[in-house]
Amino acid sequence: MFPMVTGFMNYGQQTIRAARYIGQSFIITLSHTNRLPVTIQYPYEKSITSERFRGRIHFEFDKCIACEVCVRVCPIDLPVVDWRLERDMKKKQLLNYSIDFGVCIFCGNCVEYCPTNCLSMTEEYELSTYDRHELNYNQIALGRLPMSVIGDYTIQTVMNSTQIKIDKDKPFDSRTITDC
Repeated sequence: MFPMVTGFMNYGQQTIRAARYIGQSFIITLSHTNRLPVTIQYPYEKSITSERFRGRIHFEFDKCIACEVCVRVCPIDLPVVDWRLERDMKKKQLLNYSIDFGVCIFCGNCVEYCPTNCLSMTEEYELSTYDRHELNYNQIALGRLPMSVIGDYTIQTVMNSTQIKIDKDKPFDSRTITDC
C-alpha cells in the first residue's frame, strides 16, 4: 500500500510543479503585452544609430600623409595605399587610396590608429549592392559625405531603446520621449 501512496504523492507534486511552470510562462507572456513594439518598417523608418556606430569609412585625401599605418594595423591588410616619393621635398605623395567593403570587417583599427585623423567612421550602413565589385571604394567614393538619416524628410527616424527615456509617472505620449 505504501508504494501506491508514494506514487500518488509524486503524481500530485509533478502536477503542481507543471501548473507552476505554466503559470510562470503565462505571467511572462502577459508582462510582454505592455511593451512598445520593437519592429520598424525599414525602408520608410530608420533607426538612429548610436554615437559609436561603426559604419562606412570616410576618407579625407588632403589630410593623408601616406604613412600606411592603417594597412599595418588592419587585421586583413585591406586598405590599398599607392604613393610615390617626391625626391625634391623628401615626402610621400598619395596617389590612390581604396578600401574594399566586401572584405572589410569594420573593426575600426584604421580609424583609431590614423595619426592625422583622415579616416573616420560614418553612420552609413546601407552598403548592399548586386555586384560585389561596386563595394571597392576609391578615394573619391570614400570622400563622399553620407546623408544623415535625421536630415532626410522622406524617412521617419526611430530612436533605439537605449536612447529613449520615458517618464514613468506620466502616461505614454510621443512627446514624453527625450534624447539621452
